[in-house]
Amino acid sequence: MLEALDNGVKGGKWFSLIDKVHRPQTLEIAWKHVKRNRGAAGVDKVSIGAFQKHAAHHLARLSKAMRDGTYAAQPVRRVEIDKGGGKTRPLGIPTVKDRIVQTAVKMALEPIFEMRFHRGSYGFRPGKSAKHALEAVGIYHKRGYEWVVDVDIKSYFDSIPHDRLMARVRESIADGRILALLEQWLKQDVMSETARWTPTQGTPQGAVISPLLANIYLHSIDERLSSKGYVLIRYADDFVIMCRTESEAREALREATSWATENGLELHPDKTRIANWRVRREGFEFLGYRFEGRHRDVRKKSADSLKDRIRALTPRRTPGTSLEETIRKLNGTLKGWFNYFRDGQRLTFITIDRMIRRRLRAMLVNRKKRMGTGRTMRDHRTWKISFFEGKGLFNMVNAHKLYRQPL
Repeated sequence: MLEALDNGVKGGKWFSLIDKVHRPQTLEIAWKHVKRNRGAAGVDKVSIGAFQKHAAHHLARLSKAMRDGTYAAQPVRRVEIDKGGGKTRPLGIPTVKDRIVQTAVKMALEPIFEMRFHRGSYGFRPGKSAKHALEAVGIYHKRGYEWVVDVDIKSYFDSIPHDRLMARVRESIADGRILALLEQWLKQDVMSETARWTPTQGTPQGAVISPLLANIYLHSIDERLSSKGYVLIRYADDFVIMCRTESEAREALREATSWATENGLELHPDKTRIANWRVRREGFEFLGYRFEGRHRDVRKKSADSLKDRIRALTPRRTPGTSLEETIRKLNGTLKGWFNYFRDGQRLTFITIDRMIRRRLRAMLVNRKKRMGTGRTMRDHRTWKISFFEGKGLFNMVNAHKLYRQPL
């Protein structure tokens, strides 16, 4: 994509991008991305399926509106997503049409900024993932980086100053039509069931373009800390600074705090801390893992979240649902979770496996019209581990043992 953009670059700035964005071919590719990611309908109530029925017509109109300059984003539909423990987080859902245009713009901008982004940034970037960030933490741990500054930016996505963010974008982008689109999305009205308002700062969580904009704004802290010799490992707004000594960690924290203040942000006073991960009870959490002592394990919040999903999939009374169907649904969740957390400790997987079998036994006890919760020795003898394995239930302990074996 970058080669196709090179004709519009002068002095390190890209001037001509909009014509690449509204091309029918670009919008077609963007639509395929949106369709693959699925997602709910926006305020216009047009779903992925409804858009697909007349996709060619919709895309042609979208291309024309962008060429004519008549494209206008619709409000973002705001919903609350369950985080567990009775807590929720807000999620903005743009319309399918707006998601397509944002994807097309992202396709044009991403290669430009990827050339500048720091290697220690892993979140929402092509070819990088949370797994790579965790591997980097492990590498520096082995090199003696025992002290860690665990940084939490308070309400980052809701706090990014619009004017400063756009100033960062303008350092590389000079196409006025593209800049106007970004401004329009930042100021899109937000609609909930009971209210409508216009945001004055932040990027809408759930918008396709938001992760890229978030990385653009945080790029300056990557540059600042790395230029001073610090090792920063960042996944979007979640990051740690790896240090060799406590004094180095304290200085790194001062630098991060100073950067946040200068950039209109605030570090969370309770969640930002210095930790020595070789000391028990002084570890830190990063990307779903708990690092403490010489090991890393699944953090309690991540394990509890999985247990909540298991409970939802294994109600004691499941009329019309076979054991095999329940196990099939469970396996989809368990395999994906294990593939990410397979570097956890064996005891974690033992505990989860036991819980799953206990829940399934309770279902089977109920179907036999007996009282009980599936915990008795009779239930264990009736439905042994081998019984569930015979039904195809994914066994985390066995998978972990296999993963730990030398190649």
